[in-house]
Amino acid sequence: MTPFIAEFIGTMFLVLLGNGVVANVLLTGTKGNGSGWIVITTGWALAVFAGVVIAGPYSGAHLNPAVTIGLAVGGKFAWAEVLPFLLAQFAGAMTGAFLVWLMYKDHFTATADAGLKAAAFYTAPAIKNTSRNFISEAIGTFVLLFAVFYFTDAQMGEEKTPIGLGSIGAIPVAFIVWAIGLSLGGTTGYAINPARDLGPRIVYNLLPFKDKNKEDWKYSWIPVIAPIVGGSIAAALYLLLN
Repeated sequence: MTPFIAEFIGTMFLVLLGNGVVANVLLTGTKGNGSGWIVITTGWALAVFAGVVIAGPYSGAHLNPAVTIGLAVGGKFAWAEVLPFLLAQFAGAMTGAFLVWLMYKDHFTATADAGLKAAAFYTAPAIKNTSRNFISEAIGTFVLLFAVFYFTDAQMGEEKTPIGLGSIGAIPVAFIVWAIGLSLGGTTGYAINPARDLGPRIVYNLLPFKDKNKEDWKYSWIPVIAPIVGGSIAAALYLLLN
């Protein structure tokens, strides 16, 4: 197991289980149809738990470009390692999204609402407002990164454990993601992870859906850029305060 493979598999499990719970709740005819937001946020928290448990010992379980870039901005992760980690995360997210489609293919076919099918792949705002949607994603990711840093009681020196999701154990991370979903997720669906949103969005547009909404691409930059901004601010503030 290499860090690249760990990030790939961890992110694949993250998206398979996270987007899987959305599919289970939203698609027609599933056993979990209509079970609601609490089920979705809980499923995503447990998806994070699974991904961190798998990848943590080998890569630190970033599973999120906002985490990787935030650490690099803070000088605690080599910039030379950023691109391989990002490639692994996006590839893992795309693979996980494809597996969700494969798993729920009959239910995607049975679902008439194009928006519900798309929601099982990527996020969209409840109310479209570019600036507020951007702020929502940035704040959600800021909370994630800033809380993670303090969960670790992290040490920033070169000889000490680098900050990353895998450095703290999976349960606290799952709880903070659950809290973000419950408290802050209602505006945009809390992507808080560029790979988790853009990777499945690409897969959705490659799959044989006939009712794709091309307008969704106009929003797609927000769950990519805003989490990176929010995560970088969290890293910089933590360094300033500590």
